[in-house]
Amino acid sequence: MKKSYTVIRFLVALMMIAAFMACASTPQQTSTGEHIDDTVITTKVKTELANDNFLKSFKISVETRKGIVALSGFVDSQYAVDKAGEIARGVEGVRSVDNALVVK
Repeated sequence: MKKSYTVIRFLVALMMIAAFMACASTPQQTSTGEHIDDTVITTKVKTELANDNFLKSFKISVETRKGIVALSGFVDSQYAVDKAGEIARGVEGVRSVDNALVVK
């Protein structure tokens, strides 16, 4: 009987370790928490861009990975590029901005 409790404890401990490792991030993957944080950052940046009277007419794509925001799309001036980057940098949680907007 004592042996079966030991085996059960070992299996429970092994399952807990596996669960923690599954949620951990690696350089190639993001953890569940990081993914949620990135989604929140993306939503906040998109909202701020949509609320800006000058930028709301442009289709600017926003993607976030590990706190790094990537902006892409086409705008009509360098001012729009700079302003979009400034707005993205102002969002809480943004580590850096990769501004790949193109002036057309």
